Amino acid sequence: MARMSDDAAPPESLLPYDTWAEEALREVAIRAIEHAAAEGLPGEHHYYLTFRTDHPGTTVPGHLKARYPQEITIVLQHQFEDLFVDRDAARFGVTLFFGGVPSRLVVPFGALTMFHDPHVRFGLRFQPTGMELPAFEDTPEEPAAPAAEEPPPAPAAPAQVVSLDAFRRKPAKDA
Repeated sequence: MARMSDDAAPPESLLPYDTWAEEALREVAIRAIEHAAAEGLPGEHHYYLTFRTDHPGTTVPGHLKARYPQEITIVLQHQFEDLFVDRDAARFGVTLFFGGVPSRLVVPFGALTMFHDPHVRFGLRFQPTGMELPAFEDTPEEPAAPAAEEPPPAPAAPAQVVSLDAFRRKPAKDA
């Protein structure tokens, strides 16, 4: 008769717990963006949002897409307009200013790869979802803006990044 030991690997889950956990964490970021759209950013809170510019459904002006063909980090702090969250279309949008030139961005929730509020050292990372879909046509190319500003670098302070590894079952060690 075979006996199970603590060293045995856990069985493969038939439920997508990792996916559910990541969706729940992405919801935290979406709610924060939604709050900023409805109420503004309270106190010193501000958000660094990183997303895939090559994700299907992402709308990025041509001059930004050329500079950031795969991923960009934007900052929602002082100069942004028309921030919205559209849950039905699973996306958010904002107008930011690069070198004084307004740029309209529309980002599917699945394109979001990082959310960080450096004021409280809170951050989340995500895997993009929906990248396996065929790419949609981008908006027509815009002429390059003169001397577009770089988004600020990621803050040096350590963020409290939540890793899904903390929730995964670990095999027991021999005593």
